[in-house]
Amino acid sequence: MEILGIDIGGSGIKGAIVNLETGEFVSEKHRIPTPKSRKPKAIAKRVNQMVEHFSYKGVVGCGFPTIIKKGFCKDEGNLSKKWVGMNVEHLFEKATGLNFTVINDADAAGLAEVNYGAGRNEDGFTLMITVGTGLGSGAYLNRRLIPNFELGQTPYLGYDKIEDWAASSVKKKEDLTYKQWAKRFNVFLNYTHLILNPDLILVGGGISKHWNKYKDYLNVNTDLAPAELRNKSGIMGAALAAKMRMDV
Repeated sequence: MEILGIDIGGSGIKGAIVNLETGEFVSEKHRIPTPKSRKPKAIAKRVNQMVEHFSYKGVVGCGFPTIIKKGFCKDEGNLSKKWVGMNVEHLFEKATGLNFTVINDADAAGLAEVNYGAGRNEDGFTLMITVGTGLGSGAYLNRRLIPNFELGQTPYLGYDKIEDWAASSVKKKEDLTYKQWAKRFNVFLNYTHLILNPDLILVGGGISKHWNKYKDYLNVNTDLAPAELRNKSGIMGAALAAKMRMDV
C-alpha cells in the first residue's frame, strides 16, 4: 500500500508517498516553507499545495506539531493560538477533498522508528524525542503508541517550557556550541528518565544527523540511540498512522 505522508514542522512542511510494505519512499520528498503566521488557513493552503504537487487522490497521514486528540488540536505549541479547539482533520479534508489522519508529529516519527527503524527489534517502553524548533516526544509500549506525551512542555528554570531552553532551535538562536547545547539537552533527558524510566530513548529530528558531535556529552542511565530514519521518520509515521486507522 502506498500513502502520502505529510510532516508539518515549525519551519517546513514535508511530504512524500510511502510504500508501507517496505517503509521506503516511492517519490522524491517535497518541502514547502511553513507560513510565518502559522495560522490554520495559511497552513491548510500549503497542505493542499503538497497534495497537488503529488497529484495524489488517496488517504493522507499527517504529523502535526502539537497535541492532537481525535483530530482536534488541544494546544497551540509553536503555532498560532487560533488552532486550539480546531478539528485539524476536517480543516485539511475541506482544503483538499481527501481523507486525513492527523497525529502528533513526534508520535508519528516514533511510530516509524519502532516499526522500521532503530526501535524495530526492541520490546518494552521506548521514548522518541524529536529535537527541532521544539522538543517533541512519542511513547511506545512494545511498539504500540501511547499518544500525546508532550515532555518538551514541562516548565523549567523560569521558562514556560523546557524546549525554550533546550531545543536545537535555541542552539542556533543563542549560537551555542554542540557541547553547550548538549549539556542542556542532557538535563532534559535525565528529567525524562527520572520521571518515566524508559528502556530506550531514541533521539530524532534534524540535529540527530550530527549525533557524533554531541553524543559524548549525553549521560543518561538507560539505552540511548540516534533515530535511523532521520528526517524521513515523520513522513513515514504519518503515512503508517493513516494505514492503521484504515485497518481498524
